[in-house]
Amino acid sequence: MPHKRKTTLTDRELWDQKAEDWHTQVGDEGDLNRRLNSDPVLWRFIGDVAGQDVLDAGCGTGYLARHLVRRGARVTGVDLSGAMIAVAQRLASEQGLGMTLMQDDCTSLARVDDASQDCVVSNYVLHDVPDHRAALASVARVLRPGGRAAVVFLHPCFPLDGPGGDPDAVTYRWSWSYFEEAALEEPPWAHFTSVFTSYHRPLSAYWRAFTESGFSIVDFEEPVVPAEAALPPERLRYLRMRPNSVAFLLAKT
Repeated sequence: MPHKRKTTLTDRELWDQKAEDWHTQVGDEGDLNRRLNSDPVLWRFIGDVAGQDVLDAGCGTGYLARHLVRRGARVTGVDLSGAMIAVAQRLASEQGLGMTLMQDDCTSLARVDDASQDCVVSNYVLHDVPDHRAALASVARVLRPGGRAAVVFLHPCFPLDGPGGDPDAVTYRWSWSYFEEAALEEPPWAHFTSVFTSYHRPLSAYWRAFTESGFSIVDFEEPVVPAEAALPPERLRYLRMRPNSVAFLLAKT
């Protein structure tokens, strides 16, 4: 379970450490959570991107950016981590995919021109930025009038405390107030060797920030793994008992 932040390393330093391990995690198709849970909602939200300028804000090692190019978009990918961008550039070159990839902070998007994008995607990024209001204002700035943004981030309401001994039960435990905004860290998991950091905010804080940044909320979804997913029955039941993420489709008004 996440706890309040103790590490002295910066977010950039931690993501730089994880770059190659992150590619191992998400590969070219995304990890299981993305493939079965959130990506179908994300693709439904953004629709046909052929011929459009699309910004992947927080692109990591670029799996989503590569799919966007294959769907006909003109893609710009930015990430806080230079090491992540280097991996994304290598993979795009190996696969013969043309896109613009550059190191940039999602809270400012300083290297992205005003009103230059038809669509922005932000996939499991907003909970990782220290200033979500600044990030959303930057997304609004780079979108053309009527442009849309699809954002997916971890569900702030359910800090999972593991399945315990009962495969049909999930439990939640808070060690601070849900309403308190807090910088968090999570111990390494799977093959990772360094902590993960994030920033907790109540769902209402995100909702207010969307509207304050000039967005209308077009759609909202709590993605869930489909009942027909090819997973062991106990694992499938567990994954379908609570939402892991939230997804918003926003329009620049």
